[in-house]
Amino acid sequence: MTSMTLTPIDQNAWINSFDPKKRIITGRAYFFFKRTIDLALVLLSAPFWLPVICVIAVIITITSPGAPAMFTQLRTGKGGKRFSMYKFRSMVPNAEALKETYAHLNELQWPDFKITNDPRITKVGRILRKTSLDELPQLFNVLKGDMSLVGPRPTSFGAETYKLWHTERLDVAPGLTGLWQIIGRAQLEFDDRLRLDIAYIERAGIWFDINILFHTVTAVFKQRGAH
Repeated sequence: MTSMTLTPIDQNAWINSFDPKKRIITGRAYFFFKRTIDLALVLLSAPFWLPVICVIAVIITITSPGAPAMFTQLRTGKGGKRFSMYKFRSMVPNAEALKETYAHLNELQWPDFKITNDPRITKVGRILRKTSLDELPQLFNVLKGDMSLVGPRPTSFGAETYKLWHTERLDVAPGLTGLWQIIGRAQLEFDDRLRLDIAYIERAGIWFDINILFHTVTAVFKQRGAH
């Protein structure tokens, strides 16, 4: 998802303001309410996002034929379970085959893969990524229960590649957005992002989730306004 920018001091102060000792709802009750809120928000907003998904699918099909507008990627979810995550295609049809060709441009530590101005991304794909609309189909994953609206982003690589301390992020369902997405740190390596995921897990609560959702929406609209 699109990120917002906070200084390191702001980040720490904001995260630490959510004292886990002050949470009213914890344990199973928290996960029950979290799931209830996920379903309520996604279903109530369906009249708005479903038409958008249909329009985007048509645009991708027309402007970049040769592959489905929407595709699935295997991602790692709660408990290390692998699931199919939905996403709009923002790259050329043979993007995966070209990954090896552009491996020397990878800016992150493998198995993470990120290239600024990735040549495999289509013109429509760049717009989808800047507005985070390429992630919109993951609302279906939320409905299925594979994901939550808020949580650690699911990795493409399996849990068997995790170090032991990495596995804490598998204690909760992965999210459409999360803590590191909203504090302007998209370039962080996996270990650094994971420390933020753990900070979220240790403070997870309804009010924290609501704040992350609010900042995510704000960040998306700020990003749109910048173009």
